[in-house]
Amino acid sequence: MHPQLELVIQQFAAAEERLQRLAAGVPAGWWTRRADPARWSVAECVAHLNLTARAFLPLIRAATAEARAIGGPPPARYRRDPIGWLLWRTAGPPVRHRVRTTAVFIPEALTSEAGLLETFATYQAEQVEAVRQADGLPLQRVRVTSPFDPRIRYSLYSCLTILPPHQHRHLWQAEGVLEQLRR
Repeated sequence: MHPQLELVIQQFAAAEERLQRLAAGVPAGWWTRRADPARWSVAECVAHLNLTARAFLPLIRAATAEARAIGGPPPARYRRDPIGWLLWRTAGPPVRHRVRTTAVFIPEALTSEAGLLETFATYQAEQVEAVRQADGLPLQRVRVTSPFDPRIRYSLYSCLTILPPHQHRHLWQAEGVLEQLRR
């Protein structure tokens, strides 16, 4: 496994561990509680991450198939393209600027805590497998269109590196909700 892709897998694993720690500390009844009516609950943060994974996985699989068809060796070192670098740099915590998401990524109907956690774990396993499938491919030669904004395109490698910080951003947000509720 390419070391840079192994790092992406480790970041996905860290996000899953972070969510498990967070979920273990959420008192009964607080899972769907908002600390501020204008902000999401812990459950909504996790549901948003599930919606994000559901939207990105088909794009990643299609781009991986395209990279496989292009062929050729991977570079010795992957590099993010400029847009991918900018999104990667701003995707993680701490959040310096709030960004409104598009309607399709706003959680509407929430399942139980157990259902959200199970879905998250399933999507994590699928995303890790997608990274493993991308190993050895020229990921920088394939472009992915963002499901958040179709005007934004970046390399498959950039895409893979943006997703874990995005998860950590919303887990950090969820931790903040819990902290505010405890006050």
